[in-house]
Amino acid sequence: MSFLTLLIIAVGVSADAFAVAVAKGLHLKRLTFRDAGGLAIGFGLFQALMPLVGWLLGRSFSSYITGIDHWIAFGLLGVIGVKMIREALSPDEEEDASDRIELRELLVLSVATSIDALAVGISFAFLSVSILPAVALIGAITTVLTLVGVIIGRQAGGRIGRPAEIAGGVILILIGTRILIDHLGVL
Repeated sequence: MSFLTLLIIAVGVSADAFAVAVAKGLHLKRLTFRDAGGLAIGFGLFQALMPLVGWLLGRSFSSYITGIDHWIAFGLLGVIGVKMIREALSPDEEEDASDRIELRELLVLSVATSIDALAVGISFAFLSVSILPAVALIGAITTVLTLVGVIIGRQAGGRIGRPAEIAGGVILILIGTRILIDHLGVL
């Protein structure tokens, strides 16, 4: 597989992480290095690990994983999206309590945005792909795009406030729905 093909795949699997990072940036009242860096590193790490796991499991478990990956991503992104919308509609004093990206939420979002990368790893198992450079590239691209996404989201969120937070939740739900529709071949 060529470097250009791997680069396109890396950008493709990073798209969900970028969109979620924009949505989280919209949600935050202030952006700290801890939140931006944590989100970027978490997403990048999971986007790199999931194809590796998929590659390792690909030959023996591919039919089980690809059969449910879209449901897992849909469910996780939907739950986080609904949570963001509910928080946006709650009184300000409750909203302040969730201004930071907590570890549990980071882990859930990292898994949800990397489910497709798991499927990519499964496909890598059947292709002549050098897995370590591939996962390193995917992880690096995701880290950079996530950092850019959260900064873009934060800049926009400071200007448009609560509606942006609601939009961020809707975006997460739509991403999960898109993953589900793509896998089910509905449209």
